[in-house]
Amino acid sequence: MKKFNIKFIFILLAISFFIFSCSNNKKKENQQVESETKTEIKSETIETKPVETVIAPKTVPKVEPTPTKQKKEKSSEVKSPSETKPKEIKVTFIELGSVNCIPCRMMQPIMKEIEEEYGDQVKVLFYDVWTPEGRPYAEKYRIRVIPTQIFLDKDGNEYFRHEGFFPKEELVKVLKMKGVE
Repeated sequence: MKKFNIKFIFILLAISFFIFSCSNNKKKENQQVESETKTEIKSETIETKPVETVIAPKTVPKVEPTPTKQKKEKSSEVKSPSETKPKEIKVTFIELGSVNCIPCRMMQPIMKEIEEEYGDQVKVLFYDVWTPEGRPYAEKYRIRVIPTQIFLDKDGNEYFRHEGFFPKEELVKVLKMKGVE
């Protein structure tokens, strides 16, 4: 019985050592990959232009939709006063991310397109949550990952949330849920 216990203990120790050494190698590989990735990201020069950079005040105000500038229409027709009124902001699209995050950078052109196409109905905001100015918004909206897209209705109530990269086609479907044309 003693020989069995010693063999059993030896086998357990060997298995433990194997598992421990594999997990250490995995950690070292992950650290090496992270450092290589950081080096690649730092050496890579990508020009991005945020859609709208917002410097957050010390206190976080309630986000309320406000009208943005109306698109200029190239038309020689005379429009009646009711047709020339700017449309009401129906949705506020908030992107919580960072300018140093690859998926967040991939969202920048989509945000710009949304602002150009639906600017009279959708207010587009971007907060860099890795800065002291943007961090309160991360806390306010309780985000877990970046990028996170939050959609507010005209009353400022959240009606949809998405985490990660959000393709334009899917994003437009969410906008149309609140009557954006």
